[in-house]
Amino acid sequence: VALVRRVHAERGLGIVLVEHDMGMVMQVAQRILVLDFGKVIALGSPAEVQRDERVVRAYLGEPPDETARQPS
Repeated sequence: VALVRRVHAERGLGIVLVEHDMGMVMQVAQRILVLDFGKVIALGSPAEVQRDERVVRAYLGEPPDETARQPS
């Protein structure tokens, strides 16, 4: 993480990072492009991508049904 940040800061370079460690990606990235089977499903800041329903569905499964948790 430190090396990626240092290279970006010192050289002013944009960096393409292909990574599945989402903790690392969220720490380093300013913008994230998310692919699902080669198709772009999200592009934005780490916060935007984390909230995107398509990303949640593709990588974590269907979001829970909120009404199923509430007693009748």
